[in-house]
Amino acid sequence: MKTSKNAVKPAWAALFSIVPLLLALGACGQKTDSSSAANTAAAPVSGAAAAGQQAVRIAVVGPLTGGIAHIGKDVVNGVQLALDEANAQQPKLGGKPVFFQLEVEDDAGDPKQAAAVAQRLCDKGVVAVVGHVQSGASIPASAVYDKCGIVQITPATSNPEYTRHGLKHAFRLIANDDQLVAGVAQAAISQFGIKRVAIVDDRTAYGQGLAKVFKSAVAQNGAEVVATEFTNDKASDFMGILTAIKGKKVDAILFGGLDAQAGPMLRQMQQLGLGKVHLIGGDAICTEKLPELAGGVPAVEEVVCALGGAGVEQLAGGEEWLARYNAKYPGEFQMYSPYAYAAAQIILAGMQQADSANSKAFLPKIAAMQMDSLIGPVHFTPQGELSEPKISLYTYRGGKRVALGAAGAGQ
Repeated sequence: MKTSKNAVKPAWAALFSIVPLLLALGACGQKTDSSSAANTAAAPVSGAAAAGQQAVRIAVVGPLTGGIAHIGKDVVNGVQLALDEANAQQPKLGGKPVFFQLEVEDDAGDPKQAAAVAQRLCDKGVVAVVGHVQSGASIPASAVYDKCGIVQITPATSNPEYTRHGLKHAFRLIANDDQLVAGVAQAAISQFGIKRVAIVDDRTAYGQGLAKVFKSAVAQNGAEVVATEFTNDKASDFMGILTAIKGKKVDAILFGGLDAQAGPMLRQMQQLGLGKVHLIGGDAICTEKLPELAGGVPAVEEVVCALGGAGVEQLAGGEEWLARYNAKYPGEFQMYSPYAYAAAQIILAGMQQADSANSKAFLPKIAAMQMDSLIGPVHFTPQGELSEPKISLYTYRGGKRVALGAAGAGQ
């Protein structure tokens, strides 16, 4: 298949044949909530190694059950697409044929289950993990991966605590909450003249992290927090807290939570006459599915949300990549799959540079790497953060997510 100059090529071809895209930088960047739900058994989704091939186990972990299973499935699809394209190129490491075998695990967004999954992947000899999605799952799992030497690249976790513990195996591909929330709050307050706000969070690590930064950003941008309310990540009835907020005559509700809760919250805001109040949130509400979850109410057009990166439509080669994705997984695209695909690209590039699937060999290559990926240039700080994260603002029109522009870090 011919590709344009800016097109993103299939992962193995792009990362193992196009050497100019991979520029080693030496030592620069060296990295010095609740139930025990049944675990989904790990299963290779890209087939199995043939005779004469060495299986290299790479895992993807996310919420594959529960209210945001659609987001987890999108992440799995992104990694599977990258590995399938790589395997089609008949890759070799150390001069020997290899097959990248994908192991899929469900953490259900639960911290305890996430840690148990991480230990199971350690025991199975997995060398790298793309995931987890939710901060409350990624943070406990990261300590397990670091202890057993598994490289972890999250395409979605945004809580700053993820990279604050000095774990050399942990990397992040999106802006963290300090960057993302400050950007969306500043832009929304400025653009829409917001003066009075309420803050609602779901008490998860992700939601509490957003709420903390929201509160600081509101004060810094001349607005006032007039109400603070709490819910949880399984809730669907918000009438009580919304009724309390209505009495405060707010211009906006800053929500630290997921699209699975933001959808019914928008429906109930419409019912209570709050349909013109802005609902401002982070990446976890900024999904393609939000209008459906909100039942198509007009209030969805008052949403202002942000992604801790560029949307697929803004990526060089993004449209071509999305066509490949949609051909294989029609109707399943949400938002994180490009970042999951890029995480797999980075893992494969590290192996290629090290000519090894041993994480001790390819970890330093990833830590010091500079490369062009689907999501753009990649280079990590010593803490494992993307050195130049982007922040993209969105709202919804006609049932579709539409861009408002860029804000904050790396715009």
